[in-house]
Amino acid sequence: MRVLESLNAGLRGALADCQQAWLIGEDLLDPYGGAFKVAQGLSTEFPERVITTPVSEAGIVGLGVGMALRGMRPVIEIMFGDFLTLAADQLVNHAAKLHWMSGGKVKVPLVVRTPMGGRRGYGPTHSQTLEKHFLGVPGLRVVAACEFDEPGAMLRSALLDDDDPVLFVEHKLLYALLVQDLDSTPGVEMERIGSVYPTYRRRIAGAPAPILTLAAYGYMAHLALEAQDRLAYEHEIFSDLLVFTQLSPLPQAPLLESLAQTGALLTVEEGSRTAGWGAEVLAQALESRIPLKRARRIAARNLPVPAAQSLEAVVLPQVDDILAAALEMRRLL
Repeated sequence: MRVLESLNAGLRGALADCQQAWLIGEDLLDPYGGAFKVAQGLSTEFPERVITTPVSEAGIVGLGVGMALRGMRPVIEIMFGDFLTLAADQLVNHAAKLHWMSGGKVKVPLVVRTPMGGRRGYGPTHSQTLEKHFLGVPGLRVVAACEFDEPGAMLRSALLDDDDPVLFVEHKLLYALLVQDLDSTPGVEMERIGSVYPTYRRRIAGAPAPILTLAAYGYMAHLALEAQDRLAYEHEIFSDLLVFTQLSPLPQAPLLESLAQTGALLTVEEGSRTAGWGAEVLAQALESRIPLKRARRIAARNLPVPAAQSLEAVVLPQVDDILAAALEMRRLL
């Protein structure tokens, strides 16, 4: 099963099991099934609860907030993550705040899911990685799908079991990847830490103790996985790879446990470097007072994402950037 199919199955299961679950967004109806086909087939199976809308991200998310306040469990699809900026007020000032402003009397079980990221040549306004702008908003959980385990099950749990608003990020290049079973890769040890929004720890089986902690999420975890293998087999640098699905609030325990052993941290993200997810991970690590011998951040350059794919590849981080940073860190340790 590919990640796209897993997410589709997660939505199908939620709609089948809960009459209060709704799927709302632009161009969702069959045969189109949404811009990236995550909703394909669902409007045929659940015609009364899969709703296509006018092009108004603010209106769609506002509608979802109202439905959640009335006891429904809506999932809103935003066609491209770049358009989240149009719904920032509804997410930041309404969905994330109403539980607290009501003294806990109301809940907002809303999921807003969206494709994010570049590497498709879509240009500056359809290729961004903007979730960093929503990290740290009190009351809003930010989650990112990955290729491990069951991304569809995580989406289903966000929709049916989480009473807080959730921003659910799906990198566009994840959709075509096969879902990786935690026990199916020879020569690799995988561990799932946590339940609903887990962190995954990946190590080379039988390797010496790791000297580097790699922290990543989403599609960048796929690139970090390749970098981890090359570091091990080409350079004998062994690492812990931590793949986070909950970006905010950040689960600290797996990070601090790994850093207590390695003392070196390399964060990997596709968003622009300044004030990004990696900066927050590094800040929390430093505040824990675990002695860090070395730390680096890999991220996109502080530039708009070009449409020309040759230039896009220069702006966005690549596997070779991870390798170069890790090799430099080893020289300085």
